Amino acid sequence: MVKHQPLQVYEKQIFVSFVTGIYGCRWKRYQRSQDNSSRWECIWFFILCSSFLLLLFWSYFWLVAQNDFNEFNWSVYNRSGEWRDETIPILASTTVGFSYITFLLILALFHISLGQQLNLYWVHKIGVLATLLTTISGVVSVDDIWGDEWDILLVSLQSTAPFLHIGALATVTAISWLVAGYVVRRNRNNFQVMVLLIYIIILLSLYLAPLTFTCPCIMDRHSLKPRPDIIGRRGAPMLAPENTVVSFNRALQHGASSLEADVTISVDGVPFLMRDRTLRRTTDVSKVFPARQFEDASFFNWTEIRSLNAGQWFLESDPYWTLETLTARDRGRISNQTVCSLVEMLRLAARANSSALLNIHRPPAEHPRSRSWFMDTLWAVQKAGISQKRVRTVTWTPDTDRGRVRGLQQTTNEKLSVEEIRKRGITSLTLHYSKASNKDIKEYLANNVTVTVYPVNEPWLYSILWCSGVPSVSSDAPQVLRKVPYPIWLMSQNAYNFIWITSDLVSLAIVTGIFCFQNYHMIRWRISGMQNCNPEQIMLSAVARRSSQDVNIMKEKLIFSGATPFPPELNNGLSSTEELSLCPENGCERYSHGGLRH
Repeated sequence: MVKHQPLQVYEKQIFVSFVTGIYGCRWKRYQRSQDNSSRWECIWFFILCSSFLLLLFWSYFWLVAQNDFNEFNWSVYNRSGEWRDETIPILASTTVGFSYITFLLILALFHISLGQQLNLYWVHKIGVLATLLTTISGVVSVDDIWGDEWDILLVSLQSTAPFLHIGALATVTAISWLVAGYVVRRNRNNFQVMVLLIYIIILLSLYLAPLTFTCPCIMDRHSLKPRPDIIGRRGAPMLAPENTVVSFNRALQHGASSLEADVTISVDGVPFLMRDRTLRRTTDVSKVFPARQFEDASFFNWTEIRSLNAGQWFLESDPYWTLETLTARDRGRISNQTVCSLVEMLRLAARANSSALLNIHRPPAEHPRSRSWFMDTLWAVQKAGISQKRVRTVTWTPDTDRGRVRGLQQTTNEKLSVEEIRKRGITSLTLHYSKASNKDIKEYLANNVTVTVYPVNEPWLYSILWCSGVPSVSSDAPQVLRKVPYPIWLMSQNAYNFIWITSDLVSLAIVTGIFCFQNYHMIRWRISGMQNCNPEQIMLSAVARRSSQDVNIMKEKLIFSGATPFPPELNNGLSSTEELSLCPENGCERYSHGGLRH
């Protein structure tokens, strides 16, 4: 009679079932395996990691690009002709995709740490590919529509690099447990050596990365320059319709020291404030003059322009999601706004004892005022009663015409050398933040050239420009920047060096300890020759080449039956000398037809 020893008591592994079930739809114990993952599944793991890194980059880009969301929507509007907040679907899809890919990657890492074979479910494979392709298409589209915005990534690193370094160091240090387990607990091969070398290179690169950082806010706090002045760019367009009287009033109320506006000349020579080429986006011209809604704004006369409503669009579209913060009185004032003239804005600035920065758009060649636009601007300045010394102009004209704007302080949005600035007689620069490096700013200021940086809407960007010594910034959000009384972070070079070296040493100690622990644990395990038998490691050596259905049947019955004999359908395939091995390594107990032996 064949004697059968009872198997060890089956212990439920809920967490393992949860991990393998969601990742690979392997909910049953017999469906799981601790064999090496196939090459195909390793490729899918690489695709999953690549998708995560791409989405991490994509998410970081949109996080820092919040500073320019209005510019993005304006770029899309100029292409499509319809004003919509395109950032909402992008942010929603990015959040969902990043959360999904991150969750799958965590499950995959749990598979590796638990010694489970990777087997991504086919539904997840479709989801990963769809997420990856969607993200790639988004990157390509942004590069086409908004290619200049990639510069904000390098600018943002001036503020975030020290913190990203600590986060990356902590992540790579934690991954050392998986790398050590993979390298130490298996027989050596070339691929394992390559994995170890790649990990060491990445770790050493992170240790030395701070040598490449350029962070203006790593400085002596006693060297910090005065707080930059805030210029209300088109007023306070997040709180009221841009380039309107109520918008400029709100900017002054929130601490703006100067006002910036876009100036267009009407067909009858009246300078008025309008950013767009047409009147469609910010007025009701499509209702009042439907046949002329696509016509250039400068070809309307002042009477026609003044008859348009310039506030209702703001209440209907809520472009900055700020409508809920407005009182009923504010909404009433906004609904009655008309297009603002240059004279009105300058008078408001004069009463508030502030200055003005004017972006003057030259009329087309066929415009009646194409030769007298500069005189029209001077006339408006004189009529407003504001000192010409308090008015700066950014004239979108060739240098041959720039000298015609007599009596006004001239600035340019081009990045010029100090010699060229002196040659042209320009007193100040108005630069995009991507063109204003810390080195350039210090050079300009050392040569008494005033620098204004635009657009600055986020506290982190305002902080690094403050540390750089910029005297003024142009912002769509003066109400946000007024709440920044001090740079977000500021530390001395010695303090940062201490943090950097300490974090590197702690990381090195942890990684070294993990590798030593894993190696010691493996050596001790091999010497003892003992290994706890785990039902997850059941191997049917005698029937390894039989059909997977037969193998699965035997596994199920062995696991759940306790002392039940071998299945009859498999007895024919086992000789008296063939045995059932519960563990693949030496030192495990083995069951044979003759009973239990060691």
